[in-house]
Amino acid sequence: MTFDRLRHRVIADDLQVAKGAGSRTLLPPIGSFRAPSTRSTVRAPASEAPARAPCAAVEAALLAWYTAYGRDLPWRHTRDPYAILVAEVMLQQTQVDRVLPKYHEWLEKYPSLSALAAADQNEVTDTWRPLGYNIRPRRLHAIARESMERYGGELPSDHETLLSFKGIGAYTAGAIRSFAFGQRAAILDTNVARVLHRVFVVTGDVKAHAMKRHLWSLSEVLVPRKHVFDFNQALMDFGATVCVARKPRCEACPMTRQCRSYPLLHRNHPTDQVSRP
Repeated sequence: MTFDRLRHRVIADDLQVAKGAGSRTLLPPIGSFRAPSTRSTVRAPASEAPARAPCAAVEAALLAWYTAYGRDLPWRHTRDPYAILVAEVMLQQTQVDRVLPKYHEWLEKYPSLSALAAADQNEVTDTWRPLGYNIRPRRLHAIARESMERYGGELPSDHETLLSFKGIGAYTAGAIRSFAFGQRAAILDTNVARVLHRVFVVTGDVKAHAMKRHLWSLSEVLVPRKHVFDFNQALMDFGATVCVARKPRCEACPMTRQCRSYPLLHRNHPTDQVSRP
């Protein structure tokens, strides 16, 4: 199946689900942020369901791109909440190529929350080296022990309980919920924030507190009704490999028609041969 045919199939599928639900999801204005555990939905007549198309087009473009070009990473082949937690904590401020060997070593030595909880903290910290930011292994160790003491050796799946663990913030909670439990949970890391800001916002400081709240709202709105795992992985991968901070690869972007930053970026680099999928 070609890239365009795959994208059109996902758009049609998403619109059909939206029509059946009898509602449409709207992009929120700045300042309308709600907590990451909720999602703002406005009721509308079934005849207005095609208004979902702009969001569906972005979702479909990213899903089709991810199917064709997404990176093959080991934590994308598991739904084990613990393994996903380990990967997400390791990936905080650490590049993928440095995480890969340590991820395998860690899971061989501590294959479960119970194994990690039973380990000595100094040994855990030594195993973590040389990834740095050594507060991270100590927090993983504490999460494992708390999970054993309070939750029967399992990571909980609800947002508020996940946030109660030291070391699990809104992004990590969303990642665990969507990647391990298949829930429609939003995520927002540096790469996702950059993509959403360029495609939908353009102006303003992406690092500002109010802007981050707005970008969380955008991420919530875009979470699709199906393929949540792939969509959130696609957002992160796309920001890491195509919509990069410096010299974004607009020629490889499947969303140039939807991207509000594309005309500006293209004007600043007029010699670039930018294709429009």
